[in-house]
Amino acid sequence: MMFHSKRATALAALVLSGAMTLTACGSDDGGGGGGGDGKSTVTFLPKNLGNPYFDVTARGGEDAVKDFGGTFDQVGPQEASPDAQVQYINTAAQQGVNALVISANDPTAICDALDQAKEAGTKIVTFDSDTDPECRDVYISQATSEGIAKAQVDLIAEQIGDKGEIAILSATANATNQNAWIKMMEADLKENHPNIKLVDTVYGDDDDQTSFDKTAALLQSHPNLKGIISPTTVGVAAAARYLSDSKFKGKVKLTGLGFPNDLREYVKDGTIDAFALWDVEALGFLAAYTAKALVDGDIKGEEGDTFKAGKLGDFEVGADSTVLLGEPTVFDAKNIDDYDF
Repeated sequence: MMFHSKRATALAALVLSGAMTLTACGSDDGGGGGGGDGKSTVTFLPKNLGNPYFDVTARGGEDAVKDFGGTFDQVGPQEASPDAQVQYINTAAQQGVNALVISANDPTAICDALDQAKEAGTKIVTFDSDTDPECRDVYISQATSEGIAKAQVDLIAEQIGDKGEIAILSATANATNQNAWIKMMEADLKENHPNIKLVDTVYGDDDDQTSFDKTAALLQSHPNLKGIISPTTVGVAAAARYLSDSKFKGKVKLTGLGFPNDLREYVKDGTIDAFALWDVEALGFLAAYTAKALVDGDIKGEEGDTFKAGKLGDFEVGADSTVLLGEPTVFDAKNIDDYDF
């Protein structure tokens, strides 16, 4: 599941890039101008602020915008809810932002606001968690949903000997990406791992303490639990923290999607055997360059459109106006010190 070495080296280099805070400003043409001369205004709207995952994607986005000479901003709510994102979408449209790059808290609930922003001339790029396709111009997929789901199922199956009870600790109940992965994990388990039983799916709301508490509750409710999959960077780190200081350490296996820097100590102390993720900073970098390509008119978001994303190279828009970053990487004790993000 690793990136090819040349691509991995290019993506990893992004992690070393510095970040410089820039202030967004609106254009005077309702978002339609500013692209041709490279001065695009790009605003990132994550699910919520204070989330380490989105801090890293923003760093990648900011690096890209700096690279092509635009203006960057990140705004967002403190809590991950669709209603909380709507006001920021409306404000971006009113300010005439050229492009809004958003990770959706709900696939449908924010569509009305996004439609109004598009009518005002703002290009809409979703990343990490998509909306309904008609609500945006392009979606940046961090990896194929099938690849993400299979990587996590394969990891937990290997770690528990392909039998026993497992649970899923997800983010929010309405998160588009989480639900797609969970559905595919359920199908994969049913088809390929008949001796593994998924006994519970719980939601930590991408909040550290809530995820920590949900982990404790899972272990209390399911005394025969053999493993936990947490496809969220906040959740897997909180679960690892709980397990590392409990009688379940090393007995209940944990995997999911996490940052090497967050989970390194837990890999080295035996709490986690292996986990997966893509290059998160590269995801933000690609999203920002896609926004620029839309604003400049280099692409329309149609299947077959191609564009160059700076140091990441060339990309093509696929079906459903989706651009794919790559496949996830598996991190374990052998390679985790090779990464710094």
